[in-house]
Amino acid sequence: MREIDETAFKDVRLGRRCAELVRQLSAGMGSSIPFACQDWANTKAAYRFFANPKVEEADILSGHFLATRQRYDACGGPVLLLQDTTEFTYQRRDPRAIGFTKSVNSGRDKEGRLRHHALCGILMHSSLAVTTEGLPLGLSAIKFWNRDKFKGTARLKRKINPTRVPIEAKESIRWLDNLRQSVDLLDQPGRCVHVGDRESDIYELYCLTKELGTHFVVRTVVDRLAGDGDTTIAAEMRDAETVGQHVVDVRDGTDNVVKVTLDLRYKRIQVLPPIGKQKRYPSLALTVIHAVEVEPPTGRKPVTWKLLTDFEVKDREQVIEKIGWYAMRWKIETFHKVLKSGCRAEDAKLRTADRLANLVAVFCIIAWRVLWLTMIARTAPAAQPTLALTKSEISILDRLVSDVGNRAAEPKTLVCYLTKLARLGGYLARAADPPPGNTVIWRGLRRLNDILLGAEIART
Repeated sequence: MREIDETAFKDVRLGRRCAELVRQLSAGMGSSIPFACQDWANTKAAYRFFANPKVEEADILSGHFLATRQRYDACGGPVLLLQDTTEFTYQRRDPRAIGFTKSVNSGRDKEGRLRHHALCGILMHSSLAVTTEGLPLGLSAIKFWNRDKFKGTARLKRKINPTRVPIEAKESIRWLDNLRQSVDLLDQPGRCVHVGDRESDIYELYCLTKELGTHFVVRTVVDRLAGDGDTTIAAEMRDAETVGQHVVDVRDGTDNVVKVTLDLRYKRIQVLPPIGKQKRYPSLALTVIHAVEVEPPTGRKPVTWKLLTDFEVKDREQVIEKIGWYAMRWKIETFHKVLKSGCRAEDAKLRTADRLANLVAVFCIIAWRVLWLTMIARTAPAAQPTLALTKSEISILDRLVSDVGNRAAEPKTLVCYLTKLARLGGYLARAADPPPGNTVIWRGLRRLNDILLGAEIART
């Protein structure tokens, strides 16, 4: 399998087992390990693989990282590095074997006092390389971890100013580590653009991008000091002139797509580091972009995007480009959705954090392929179907699904066969329907694999 490097493992037999597990779990996507493996021998081998101390998630993903680099080299132009953190929550009798993710409010006791309990699970911080057209090239960095029980976190924050704590002593260092790992893997740092939500509004991250020679577009939440230190970004942006408007599609509270008109402003500002870190980090010349909804309807908060980037912006078109790049951040949320809803990663019954991390690493390869199949049909519809499907899969799709009713797709093209695949997963392919999404693709893949297995049995 192209996404698996069998030589990366300490034992070549582990590499072969990993490739076989990816095939089995992909064919039975969303099912348990016993269901995917079908018999006790294969199931026991899978459990031993995930529990083997010689197996690490870096070994499992090494082949995928290499394939990501190859796809990156084959494409041109800037590539967006989408970073985000997600949690996998589990229920165990002994949660200490896995660890904890966060403390949540579980209501009040009889005396009216708030009760808290810690959720058992692991956290994953991943970086997904995506073209500006939205095609996911693959993961470029990943990190798994968990936490001990939480003790007095809120009280500690009241005693210590978080901005004075070195970034190396915080969990936030994961944003910097993933950026370094991604740039080292992909090379050509000038093509890489880090894209993150408000959690990645970290001054150290901005300094690191300058050091590495790469770029960033981040949604900002901190009103930082600007100029000579006697003003702030918000104060500077009040004087910025409107450069035009831009209409975007957003989903409202009822999941309907509505048109929203945004007022656009931007300004190049000298931004200062936090007061407690001004001796360690320099000031930076950055571009601030504000996109605010014009005349929002009553009963809904206005759409407001406040972005920060190191790129110099000169006109309205470049403002819209950076907004479009930030909007691509939703791709990594979709990737995490496929992991949890498609692969059902939170249904796993493995008992330790290390075993779960190894299993999720395998699921990452499967989830990426589903996301890639969904987007390749939109970005390269006229490509040859062998780019994504085997000859056997193409033959089965030709026999099962007719060329009629595939949203007027050109016959024998990639988009035609991926539409057929989606129809196996319940996609109706009506002329007014949007392109098939991830859910119908993973349902179609699972059904196609079952049919292929039946065809192989019939030939023997």
